[in-house]
Amino acid sequence: MRRRVIFLFAALVPVAALLGLMAWALAQSGGNPGGLLVRNVFGEVAVKERPAPPFILPILDGTALELSDLKGKWVMVDFWSSWCPPCIEEAPVLVSTYRQFAGQGVEFVGVAIWDEEEAVRGFVQRYSISYPSGFDANGKIAIDYSMRGIPEKFFIDPDGRLVRKFVGPATQEKLGAILDELLAQGKGG
Repeated sequence: MRRRVIFLFAALVPVAALLGLMAWALAQSGGNPGGLLVRNVFGEVAVKERPAPPFILPILDGTALELSDLKGKWVMVDFWSSWCPPCIEEAPVLVSTYRQFAGQGVEFVGVAIWDEEEAVRGFVQRYSISYPSGFDANGKIAIDYSMRGIPEKFFIDPDGRLVRKFVGPATQEKLGAILDELLAQGKGG
């Protein structure tokens, strides 16, 4: 009997600690569970310039996109989920910004994570997302990019180097300013 009590106590202590940590994090986010998604850190985040982790993304249309196929263009890789409130808020901004920069040597790639494939397809259809979007089913791409939350955007230069990171939902003005600045560097085409 005593062993059962000790075992039960040992099992419940970590659970209680986890619940306490979650309650503290929720209180820190002002009671907004969505605020936990990106740790309340919105905006550009310093990134060590390095070769972008290569990936092959299964696209929802049945094809596959290999990052190396986009060499020579600026690439924005956006990690998102269909259930994420900031991602939902940002979807029309990304669609509009993609159209604005079409034909200027910029490509967007949407990478859905922590989601169900059917929900991802519905999201892409609902927001008329026309840039390549796929589903990172096993999370490998997110791990390779050291993802911390959603949405997160990574900017890759035409030489395949990771040069910028933006955490949280971006406005069209901010996203446009970042892309204008990158394009002004004279690379891509």
